[in-house]
Amino acid sequence: MHISPDQIKIWQWGPITLNATILFTLLVTTLIVLVSYLVTRQLSGGMQLSPGQNLLEVLVLGIRDQVREIMGQNPDPFLPFAGTLFIFIAVSNLLSIVPGYHPPTGSLSTTAALAICVFVAVPVYGIWQQGLWGYLKHYIQPYPFMLPFQIIGELSRTLSLAVRLFGNVMSDTMIVAILLSIAPLFFPIIMEALGLLTGLIQAYIFAVLAIVYIASAIEAQDIKQPQQRDTSHG
Repeated sequence: MHISPDQIKIWQWGPITLNATILFTLLVTTLIVLVSYLVTRQLSGGMQLSPGQNLLEVLVLGIRDQVREIMGQNPDPFLPFAGTLFIFIAVSNLLSIVPGYHPPTGSLSTTAALAICVFVAVPVYGIWQQGLWGYLKHYIQPYPFMLPFQIIGELSRTLSLAVRLFGNVMSDTMIVAILLSIAPLFFPIIMEALGLLTGLIQAYIFAVLAIVYIASAIEAQDIKQPQQRDTSHG
């Protein structure tokens, strides 16, 4: 039993190794790009929508409304980042029903990379909203000696994002594998269904936490300029 897809070597040539994490990450990314292209190449503005466009609009509007509810302002600048995180993690987890597939989110290297993306996005959005000094000064508020604690907080929440997602996906995969060896017919089906639900929940939690961290970075700017908050519901 492999704990992580990093341990599964697909191909190796000298020091160059292609493991299951890299392979399935590329496959998931390619699948998302291909499906997105096929769905959006002939968008309709009328009442008759294709099933793909209908599903895509429901997904985008759902993520947009969630971002607006969390941030209390126009969600459009944050939608691509939050949506990409959710869709990538959700698709990676949902494909676990395919035989021979190993979710890349079951690798700590993948979840760490996603967490690092959030770690970088927080100051980028914060500086974009408040300016460099406006963002950096929150590290020394309310007192300058809070600086090391603020930095430790930034690093610890990045670590917790990576470990939480990795631990949940890995544990689901291992439980299904154990039950499959004990009772190969009934229990694995139930656990697989629960695993799919858990995979969606983990994608949702990861994306929501990313938006919460970004919202905390731009909170001061929202307080200073309340007139810019988005109050629309469309």
